[in-house]
Amino acid sequence: MELIDLGASRSFPDLSTLRDASAAWRGTMILGGDPVARARALAGRDLSSEAAIAVELHTECLGLYLGEQEDTVVNVVGFSRYRLGRAAATDLVEVVRTRATSQSVIAAIHALFNGMGLSTAVCADAPGRIVDYLLRPYLNAALASVDEGLAPPEEMDMALRLGLGHPLGPIELLHATGMEEHYRVSSELYEALGSLRFNPARRARARAWRTAIGLD
Repeated sequence: MELIDLGASRSFPDLSTLRDASAAWRGTMILGGDPVARARALAGRDLSSEAAIAVELHTECLGLYLGEQEDTVVNVVGFSRYRLGRAAATDLVEVVRTRATSQSVIAAIHALFNGMGLSTAVCADAPGRIVDYLLRPYLNAALASVDEGLAPPEEMDMALRLGLGHPLGPIELLHATGMEEHYRVSSELYEALGSLRFNPARRARARAWRTAIGLD
């Protein structure tokens, strides 16, 4: 496996485990950096001549990197190991495919991550993928409900912990993993999707602003 390390990978801060499993992926993997750096790393390659290319994603879509080739390139796949804010990386890797991605490439990336003891979930190329697409509206609704006076934060957290069996209520979860990070991700999804479900609630906006000016 050829690893193109652009720095500060959210999926694999320590690349040693990925290098140890490299025999399972006969291709190129682009990690870390920002979307511009990843796009430049991919742009210089002849996609038709490579066995497979995996690109680490943040909130952006894989199609951003493929452009007009999105419906014809069969050997490029996206991935992101899920992390909620500043929490540690989980054992879930969301694998992103386009309409053209071949099943053999999907099977190969399954083998790579499953061989590392991680679990994979395959989804279409959509902003937020699976977890953030479902989670961010839930967190925004909880924050907005506190603002609207439905219940104090501690009562809402207790109700959802006991009622749904969650280890943390939504407000506790946001404080533990970073309200400002929720604001960033939710804002990016709101910009991409335009749905009010992703529009950050007032409390998230206020916390992000206070953090930005150094008050929190």
